[in-house]
Parts: sequence; C-alpha cells; structure tokens
Amino acid sequence: MIRSPLARRIAVSASMVVVLAGCAGVPRSPAGTAEPTGGSTAPRPSASASTPSTMSLPVLVGQVFMTATEPDAAQPETVEALTRHHVGNVMLRGRGTDGVKATADVVRTLRRAADDHTGGLPLLVATDQEGGLVQVLRGRGFTEIPRTTTQGSWSPATLQKQATAWGRELRAAGVDLNLAPVLDTVPSPTFAERNAPIGYFDRQFGFTPADVTRQGLAFLDGMEAAGVIGTVKHFPGLGRVTANTDTASGVRDTETTATDAYLEPFRAAIAADAKVVMMSTAYYDKIDPHESAAFSRPMITGLLRERLGFEGVVISDDLSAARQVSDRPPARRAVDFLRAGGDLVLAIDPAHMAEMTSAVVAEAEKDPAFRTRVEQAAARVVSLKREHAAG
Repeated sequence: MIRSPLARRIAVSASMVVVLAGCAGVPRSPAGTAEPTGGSTAPRPSASASTPSTMSLPVLVGQVFMTATEPDAAQPETVEALTRHHVGNVMLRGRGTDGVKATADVVRTLRRAADDHTGGLPLLVATDQEGGLVQVLRGRGFTEIPRTTTQGSWSPATLQKQATAWGRELRAAGVDLNLAPVLDTVPSPTFAERNAPIGYFDRQFGFTPADVTRQGLAFLDGMEAAGVIGTVKHFPGLGRVTANTDTASGVRDTETTATDAYLEPFRAAIAADAKVVMMSTAYYDKIDPHESAAFSRPMITGLLRERLGFEGVVISDDLSAARQVSDRPPARRAVDFLRAGGDLVLAIDPAHMAEMTSAVVAEAEKDPAFRTRVEQAAARVVSLKREHAAG
C-alpha cells in the first residue's frame, strides 16, 4: 500500500523535518486546471495472475522491460512488443495534446492488447510529467505544469497540493508511474547554463541538496497521495555534467563521490520510502570510472542497494535511443543493466524489444546466476504492481 504523506514523513530524519518546516513562498495558482473525470483505467491484478515462480521464461523476462509509444495512439510496433515479446510495461513519450480522455483510451487499448501476454499482470504505464519543457501529456484535463525552478520557489505544502492535483490527472488518464521528480542538484545559477541535461532546461528544484530534498519530497508525496508512483532520478545525479546523455557520448562526472552531499536528496527519498529510482547513464570517475552508472555493479548494487539501503525498483534511463549508450549493442545494454543489479530496462524504441528480450532469455538459459538475477528483478516489478493496485 502506498503510504500517506504523513507516514512517509515519519521515516525522514528529524533534521530533514526541520529543513522542511523552514521553507516559505507562495506561487500563483496554475491556470487552466481542470478536474479530471472518471477513475483510473488501471485494472487490478487478478487472483489467477502468474507469479515470477510460475511464469515461463519469456513472460518473466517481459516483466523487466518497458518500451514506449507516442501518447496520441498505440503504435503498432509497441503493441507487437507487448503481444509478441511479452513486454510488461509501457511509457507514454514525446508530446501528447489530446487530453485526459483520449490518453485514457490509448492506455485502455494498450492494456487490452497486452491482456494474456503478460502472465495475467497489468501493464505498468509511465510517462514523464515533470513540468515546464518536460511534460508529455497536455490538452483538456491536464494542467500546464510550471518549470521545476518555479516549483522550487513554492512552499512544500503548496507544491505537495499541486502535485497531488497533477497526479490525479495522470490517474484519470490511466498512468501509474511518473518518471519524476528530478533530484539532481545543480551547483549554482551560473553553472545551470552549462549543465546541459538539467540546469539548461530549468529542471532543478534548487541549487543546494537541502532545497532539492525539501521540494523533491513534497512533489513525490503529492504524486503518491494521488495514487501515482513517483520516480526519483537520475541517480547519483546529473547536476555537475556539461553534456546531455541523450544527445552526447562519453558524458562524465569528475566530482561526485560515494559519500557526496549531493546524494542527500536520494538518501532522503529512500528513507521516505521512495518506490523507484532511475539510474543515470553518465560515468562517475570517483565511484566507478570504468562503467556508466546504469551498467555499474559498484554503483547499483554497491552504492544504491548496500550503502543507501534501497530495496525498491531500479529503472534505467533510456537504453535505446540515448547517444551515451551507443557504444554497445542493445542486447548487451539490457543484459549489462540487469547483471549490475537493475530491475526495469527502459528502452523507448520498441524496435529494440526483440533483440533485447531474446538476449536476456538466452543469457538466463545458459547462466543460472543471471537467471536468478532476472527472477529477483521481475519479483520487484511484480511486487510494485501488486502494491500499487492494492493502494
């Protein structure tokens, strides 16, 4: 069950509560807010739904993948990924302008298509609804969400209230998972212009870990109060890089350490029971200079799991179209992410699903240790789905 904001706050340290209490600021009321109609389109898992231990290997593997479709229509390639390759999760990506009702119709089409191909389990439907320049869903019933820098100027109570309203819009459209909030800390307003993935697009809540923590947790609480799972990203942070991993390769962070103060927003979110963490695909020279974070066992299993104690679902940033991961074939990207300790492979190009899922099945068939790793990942994803449905 998704915890209430109050219960989540109890899990946060006393020092963080003091920080939360000290923020002020009143925003303008967002214009064009429309109350969504109808309930969630997400079905609850049936009593007969498969469990990881009873699924065939291809269906099991499908649970650890998420591909994408444009939000205004269910693309044939995406439907094929769900039906032919048993992919168990889907993201609405790009830009949709048709509003809540039309989006809900697309989601229903995707869920019906998946139906018996995913072991009786429903799709986890995600989107990217941060606000500002990163808002996938628009149109009637969706608020025009301000940039994250604007959200950062609000009081936590106001931000949580607004995020709850935005989350209700997503639920009415059938969305389960929001790939937000951004918990990356950009060092300063001056550096923001050089910080290609975050600061340049005003995606940061503030310029200190305390500011990012305070506002990020308020956003996360608001989403979860509306019944939408939040995703904290991009671990361990993209606030210090100068190139965008979507459009550049060899992106490196030369400063962040395993005990860095910039990890505090992620540490606090984990303490507040965050369910999903998204991995960055940058390299971090002072943690693991040899592998991108998404493919690094020291980063995922060592730092995130063992040192910070995260027990939820680890999702990758995009492993299909991003330039940063183009140095290895798609099949190896999926295997390497799972082997490093990841749980949910996000690959927005459905054309890669055949190669990626087949590679994971083949590796699991020949390597018992890797199969166990895939079973662990699938179990986390299935548990998240069941917990979400019961919330």
